[in-house]
Amino acid sequence: MSMFKFSVGPWNVHSGADTFGPPVRDEIPFKDKVKKFREIGFDAVQFHDDDAVPDINELRGTQIYKRAKETSKILEENGMKAEFVAPRLWMDYRTIDGGYTSNSISDREFALWRSFRSIDIANELKCDKIVLWLAREGTLCYESKDPITGVKLILEAINKMLEYDKKIKILIETKPNEPVDVSFCPTIGHAMAISAASIDPNRVGGLLETAHAILAGLDPANEIAFGLTFGKMWSVHLNDQNGLKFDQDKSFGVQNLRAAFNQIRLLVENNFGSNGEYIGLDVKAMRTQKIENSFQHLSNSLRIVKMLEEKVKKFDYNFQKECIKERDYEKLEMYIMELLMKD
Repeated sequence: MSMFKFSVGPWNVHSGADTFGPPVRDEIPFKDKVKKFREIGFDAVQFHDDDAVPDINELRGTQIYKRAKETSKILEENGMKAEFVAPRLWMDYRTIDGGYTSNSISDREFALWRSFRSIDIANELKCDKIVLWLAREGTLCYESKDPITGVKLILEAINKMLEYDKKIKILIETKPNEPVDVSFCPTIGHAMAISAASIDPNRVGGLLETAHAILAGLDPANEIAFGLTFGKMWSVHLNDQNGLKFDQDKSFGVQNLRAAFNQIRLLVENNFGSNGEYIGLDVKAMRTQKIENSFQHLSNSLRIVKMLEEKVKKFDYNFQKECIKERDYEKLEMYIMELLMKD
């Protein structure tokens, strides 16, 4: 029995299209995904605004609320919650040059419109979290934007969201690159600084994704720990990554098992989830998977988390203290490797 609650996004089961190839599987209807998520053992669904309200750009006012209510009903029918809503700004033609940090005033206004609508949708889905993956908030050509102005524009947008809704919480999901070349907010430390500078730091926190930390050349557990230090790690997206390349969203623990163990150990030791936080498994099926096996990566990742929880329970903290006292870190390191490789 896991101590955690788990969430997943509908994009984690997809058609297999990537930058270098077209779809290879049929799309599975949202209703069917939610039903299967529940069967696998998930507790909540993560949303982009247009996951919850398809064709959002074509709708206004009551139409958006009506669509959101329909999505909420699907969740209720399957005993699921909504964890957060994230404005999907990076897919629109008006965000070619960024959303909040675009050099175009009208494009920045569009980004805020989508952000406000995401807050409206979150209220309909009975969740209080907005996630900002600042996908294009940076530069492709470094000299095209002033980086100080860029950070100030992100902060200005966040403040406007905080003013729009006095209860909503903003989670900044950090990533150093891709699709931009250089991000204005690449790490959890940067997110914490923006939080501290906002008009209500108590409502601005962070979301750490394993792969994003690895892409920054950082240890995921240390990034999580930094957010926890300030009480601002309000969600995590666990997955895996093979080195400093494109964002792979590999199944959790399949590439860096020891790093995965330390992420789970840290979350267990700090009672993550005691304030209602979810562990998100932001993993994607391999392009080679057949449609009938397109949920397997989710069940695998969930199983690995639970297996690592059991390893944490067996962790000998007294032995750890002895090794630290003796400054025998070789002994401690070998203990960890044996723990992970034993049945």
